[in-house]
Amino acid sequence: MNTIISGVNRRSVRLFGAVVVVGAAALTVSGCQTPSSSANVYTHGQAQAEQVVRMGTVVSVRAVTIQNDRSSGVGMVAGGALGGVAGSGVGGGTGRNLAIVGGALLGALVGEKAEQYAGRSDGLEVTVRLDNGEVRVIAQEADVPLRAGQRVQVISGAGPVRVVPAS
Repeated sequence: MNTIISGVNRRSVRLFGAVVVVGAAALTVSGCQTPSSSANVYTHGQAQAEQVVRMGTVVSVRAVTIQNDRSSGVGMVAGGALGGVAGSGVGGGTGRNLAIVGGALLGALVGEKAEQYAGRSDGLEVTVRLDNGEVRVIAQEADVPLRAGQRVQVISGAGPVRVVPAS
């Protein structure tokens, strides 16, 4: 009888631990800010800050992928927790322990890849010949349509450089 109770307690403690980890990961994700590469998005700190505007002409536009270069680790932790919980339902004894470890490792790998994929966005690499003759290349999200020959403003000075159509 004592072993049944302790077995139930261990299982409950493991399940509770997994729920806590997944819950903490979900709260962390909901509080994370995704940095923007958009020409249309300003942070609070960039608002009302003076910026320099240089005029130019688009020489070329090339489609690129913008990848978040920092992983928060949430995908790996959440995937590992879910994989471990899934593995705990397999078999018993040593096999079950191996399934928990294997599930946690596989879940962590899948979670990390999912986070990397979620951190990708379509972008443009815009080559601009400024009116002073200098040539600049700026990569930004593909949310502002730009084409070769178009007159643009290159905005810089308070954060990221932006290319927007001239007014």
